[in-house]
Amino acid sequence: MRTGSLGQLAYVLALIGGIILVVQGILSFLGMAFLMFVPSIVGPIGGSYWGIIEIVLGIIAIMGARRTSDLTWDIILIVIGIIAGGLGGLLVLLGGIIGLLLRFI
Repeated sequence: MRTGSLGQLAYVLALIGGIILVVQGILSFLGMAFLMFVPSIVGPIGGSYWGIIEIVLGIIAIMGARRTSDLTWDIILIVIGIIAGGLGGLLVLLGGIIGLLLRFI
């Protein structure tokens, strides 16, 4: 494969992963919002904060997907993928790793 097609693969993986993170964060936030009516002390607050964090991480991943050729953004995408976890985090992590490998090929 050429480095151009690998660069596009890294971009697409990071972009799709960021979109999945945003959607997952919105669903998590909305799902926990309905649990506010259930008597619990920490349950709904913790879940809604994690939903907001996933939305922010997804937006950063979407913005950084265009810059997979930069070393700094590759490292940022790898860290976002590790922190976020799940399918979206895995795709962002793979996009960052491929972008990092392209830097040294």
